[in-house]
Amino acid sequence: MTPPEFAYRTIVYRKLDRNNMETVKRLFIIYGIFLNIGAAGADLWDDRIINLRGVWKFNIGDRMEWADPNYDDSNWEDIYVPSEWEDEGFHGYDGYAWYRVAFEITRDADYSQLYLSLGYIDDVDEVYINGQLIGFSGGFPPDFYTAYNSQRKYPIPEEVINKGGVNIIAVRIYDTVHQGGIVSGSVGIYETRSRATDAMTINGLWKVRGGDDEEWKYPDYNDDEWDRIMAPSYLRSLKKRYYRRTSITWYRKEFYLPEHLKDEEELVLVLGKIDDFDKTYLNGKLIGFTKDNRSFGSSGSYNEFRIYVLLDEYLNRDGRNVISVRVEDIGGDAGIYEGPLGIVPVDQYERFID
Repeated sequence: MTPPEFAYRTIVYRKLDRNNMETVKRLFIIYGIFLNIGAAGADLWDDRIINLRGVWKFNIGDRMEWADPNYDDSNWEDIYVPSEWEDEGFHGYDGYAWYRVAFEITRDADYSQLYLSLGYIDDVDEVYINGQLIGFSGGFPPDFYTAYNSQRKYPIPEEVINKGGVNIIAVRIYDTVHQGGIVSGSVGIYETRSRATDAMTINGLWKVRGGDDEEWKYPDYNDDEWDRIMAPSYLRSLKKRYYRRTSITWYRKEFYLPEHLKDEEELVLVLGKIDDFDKTYLNGKLIGFTKDNRSFGSSGSYNEFRIYVLLDEYLNRDGRNVISVRVEDIGGDAGIYEGPLGIVPVDQYERFID
């Protein structure tokens, strides 16, 4: 058998035996393919480091320059968050509106583990920090669909934060009927704690495009016109018929290693679960794939955790990296649909997915 282009790796992990409920060790030889690990996600606990409940700036209308952190919002209305904007002097208003608020963050925070919680928003939102989009829920017109019942929790990329200085959150919202705005729930910036203490989460905003082109695996390919998706989630969350008519979809994600991971000897990429098959590339090089070649209804690949070694000869430890994932669907749902997603030292990945 000719060795694949990605290197031989061995990883030991622990798995719960459901028959006798004892913890057993199993040894797997990995050709960058996958490990069968039946965990649903990381065991996390969160610390709120900034409470954002209170008075924000608010303006009705829609201008993209309002995402700019340097925009002067001093003449905007004050509004209490969270609350329905109908109860704050905008009774009966339906349409677009923006919220803005400033915050400062200490330099001792774990920037690789921060997320913004905005509770529940009616109906659709896009969220920017310092002018950079970090997440969205629902769809704006003309492809409107509501996400009023979805809790907003958006990872904050470390590179968008002004460390030790002022940062600006800008939230673009569209509402149709009844209440509107950031209406309820927990509002603040949180530090996610995982038993994998050095993990870097990569869930959140990804680029996505239906179709198939080998050029899409390369890091220098221009994906500016691609759609955006929040991962993990099913492709159907985009509510676009285009994705129902294609069996191949590509995902792309750019990342930079945080300082605390640069000196780790061996790192693994955790991509959660993918429906159905995948080929995963790092900076244009294949690092793993999962495909059992079975048909819809008999294939079990959709239920396998993807854990791929980030080979050092492909990984840029001091600069930009691009993960490209070719996803093949054989029926039913599709996409990178279940987490956790992250980059983890090899000796911590069990704790990350457990």
